[in-house]
Amino acid sequence: MEGKVIGPGPYRATKLWNETIKLFRAGMPLRKHRVHFRTYESCFAASEAVDWLHKLLKSNQNFGPEVTRNQTVQLLKKYLKNHVIEDIKGRWGKEDFEDNGQLYRFPPSSPLKPYPKRPQYTEKNCIPKFPKWDDYEPMSSQDKNPMRPLVLNSELWNKRHSIAIGEVHECKLVHRREISPRNVEHIWKSMTLAHLQKIVGLESLNGVLDSKLINPKHILYNVYNTNKQGVVVLQDKSEELPHWVLSAMKCLANWPNGSELKQPMYPGFERDVLKTVADYFHKLKEPLLTFQLYDIFVNILGLLQKQQIATEALQVCCLLLPPVNRRKLQLLMRLMARICQNTQIPPLNDAIGTRTLMVQTFSRSILCSADEVDLDELLATKLVTFMMDNYDEILKVPNRLQSAVEEHLAHMRRVQIKYAGADADATIVSQSYCKQISKEEFDEQRASSSLAPMAELLEGIIKDKELSIKDKKKKLKQFQKSYPEVYKKRLPTVESEAALFPEKPMFKPQLMFFTLKKPFQPFQRTRSFRT
Repeated sequence: MEGKVIGPGPYRATKLWNETIKLFRAGMPLRKHRVHFRTYESCFAASEAVDWLHKLLKSNQNFGPEVTRNQTVQLLKKYLKNHVIEDIKGRWGKEDFEDNGQLYRFPPSSPLKPYPKRPQYTEKNCIPKFPKWDDYEPMSSQDKNPMRPLVLNSELWNKRHSIAIGEVHECKLVHRREISPRNVEHIWKSMTLAHLQKIVGLESLNGVLDSKLINPKHILYNVYNTNKQGVVVLQDKSEELPHWVLSAMKCLANWPNGSELKQPMYPGFERDVLKTVADYFHKLKEPLLTFQLYDIFVNILGLLQKQQIATEALQVCCLLLPPVNRRKLQLLMRLMARICQNTQIPPLNDAIGTRTLMVQTFSRSILCSADEVDLDELLATKLVTFMMDNYDEILKVPNRLQSAVEEHLAHMRRVQIKYAGADADATIVSQSYCKQISKEEFDEQRASSSLAPMAELLEGIIKDKELSIKDKKKKLKQFQKSYPEVYKKRLPTVESEAALFPEKPMFKPQLMFFTLKKPFQPFQRTRSFRT
């Protein structure tokens, strides 16, 4: 009887509690028992309950094979306290359940827990959203940017024509601006929570996480202040772990080398060092994963069958931690993993293995609820086991989230055009509006606004000294054909046209006469005399 898997969602711990009770009441074998010459019907011995429930929890996907017999006894103690079971004389309310032959039975009613009453977080409290198209306030005249006169060419004419006939939707031009640190923090927080919600697979974080308790400064610090190993580096050294705790942790992590305790080695020395570290973490005011993030971490437990998804979800959740808790968590998880992998370290407990000892010793220092939750120990055991096995990946900065946020920030610093119906960015200072107009309005605007730029174009042709007279006349003729009104206003008469091409004075070649020594005489043929 494995039961159903309780997936992520609000009140997951309460659902697990009720599901376990249902399975226990439905499956626990009941029989007749005889004690002190007296027979009791429909009851069970304490040791029988421990055997059956321990097997159930180990085979249940909500808990897993890491559940120990001692944890099962602790759960049955809570069952007795909450009147899930009672002894054969009807007594309950104390946690005096022992793993022995004492007889117990189920009460007539099933004491399932109601869901706790918690403040319902509204959607905007869960994930701050970027303003939408209709969220922008109208600009006052003081806010409008001065605009340069528009010089229309053929490309701009085509664009305006497309807007006029309805081919381009209403749009807003988003101008470049400098993003303030507060805007950056808001974007990191919003995108981190949205990314987490998507990974966990919830329609809303309502009832799971109160975003008002999330400090975006912690997220930014955890992303950009790490060493080469990915461990958070604290700028305020007063918040660092005490030196004697760091020395003890380094001693265990590098056993048998690297001891800085300056203490003589003796049999059982390593156990005393471990006890020193455990005592420090047990005395912390709250667990390393904090009370406020308890529900979201419990919900991630429902994803552990999908290792990659669970790892990514834990990466994002650990970014929400204060930098001091995150650093302590990183150092402790690394210590636990190294101790489990170190074959040279002597046994730290005579009854249980090193791996189980690490989980049982530190699980409640890592995860527990501010209120008493009956399944705390079982839930913490499963989560800490998974985190210890995958600590190097879980405590890294999620690259996909970091890339998405940085690309979004770069995108917001660029000039953009936003169309109606599309989500707009949150950091906008000023907007210019493009609205669809009728054809009549377009014709009117064309007639009034096109005269000045066309007149400037005509004047440019007239004053262009590099054009030959032939080319200039050709261009003027083309312009007159395209824009007769502009042409007529500038050159209304034939005389004004002729003035552009003044006639040059005609050059009269002068005849040059050469002075002859003798006057020119016609040739006359004379007789020849022969001798």
